[in-house]
Amino acid sequence: MQESKFKIYPYRWVMLSVYMVIVAINQLLWITFAPITTDATQFFGVSDIKIGILSMCFMIVFIIFSLPASWIIDTYGLRIGVGIGAVFTGIFGLMRGLVSDDYTLVLIAQIGIAIGQPFIMNATTKLAARWFPIEERATASGLGTLAMYIGVLAGMVLTPYLAIGSGIGGVLFIYGIVSIAAALIFLIFSKERPITAPCLPHEEERLLALDGLKKILTSKNFVLLLIIFFIGLGVFNSVTTWIENILKPRGFSATQAGVTGGVMIAAGILGALVIPIFSDRYQKRARFIIIALIGATIGLIGITFTGNFPILLVSGAILGFFLLSSGPIGFQYGAEITYPASEGSSNGLLLMIGQISGIALIFGMDSFKSADTGSMDKSMILLIILMIISIVVSFFLKESPMMAKKKDDATKD
Repeated sequence: MQESKFKIYPYRWVMLSVYMVIVAINQLLWITFAPITTDATQFFGVSDIKIGILSMCFMIVFIIFSLPASWIIDTYGLRIGVGIGAVFTGIFGLMRGLVSDDYTLVLIAQIGIAIGQPFIMNATTKLAARWFPIEERATASGLGTLAMYIGVLAGMVLTPYLAIGSGIGGVLFIYGIVSIAAALIFLIFSKERPITAPCLPHEEERLLALDGLKKILTSKNFVLLLIIFFIGLGVFNSVTTWIENILKPRGFSATQAGVTGGVMIAAGILGALVIPIFSDRYQKRARFIIIALIGATIGLIGITFTGNFPILLVSGAILGFFLLSSGPIGFQYGAEITYPASEGSSNGLLLMIGQISGIALIFGMDSFKSADTGSMDKSMILLIILMIISIVVSFFLKESPMMAKKKDDATKD
């Protein structure tokens, strides 16, 4: 006898939308100072490295709070877990705007916002699993991840223009008001779960946090996925951080480097929107991860060796489109292969390993920089080698058993 069908609720799109808003605003607050580093050093009267710390602290804080955040999300649910992140984002985002003339207080506010980040980011696949059917989950995860890129792009594009009109203090105050509004929107409109689950009753079962963590870390496919995320997120974080230094020795201007970085993120937004839809449609995960890594490596090779600006833009677009699209598929794949471990734990571990590699590769690239010319070609070649390793590793991934079962069930029907 065939098992009963389950109901899918339209409110899932409202839930995803309010989640995307708080994700985007948290990322906008993180990237605020990156496009105005020179102006910020003058405004606060501090060195470049101190302005860099305002962004770098997010990676460090994420490593410390990622596992506790995942545990709270898994134990107390989405609304409380993400709600904590929303409150930290809203309160400390507003605080940053109110104390904008004091570097020390701004740094404290940045750390507060950074504490909220893992509570928000680690819930992407949890939300997808709780509100969406299996055949829509990569799409939902893709849209949740897409919000991260939108927030980064908005911060990179809007901040310099707002700084010209309102000054840095004005920018921080405007963003503070926006962050409070985003937090309130999430707290008002978010719900813990639909009336009934978007899956069959037996598919709701989840392991307790520690038991789930044991299952995750003993999964061969998940360990391979951790290696891929360590390389992929590390490459993205280091290339976006050093894009001007990578390109300047080859004669590209700061403006051209900025445009290239913007094209990478814009193409990544498109990729994160499109590729997960195909992953859901064809009910494949591992295959699309392989395709994304191959495409990203081709783009990275172009950025490393070209001296032609149009080719550079195309290479940046290819790198962003494929590398950033692999994120949401990887998050969803990790959740599926470790079921019934909770999605918050798998999501958090993948993001945490990316933060660790980001810090390591950012400092590593700087240490390998040529003392004479400032060239980062050696570091870029190393990144290409790492990406090739990730491609090799990806071929050992087995397809998601949940996707395979879904396909078999569809065939029987």
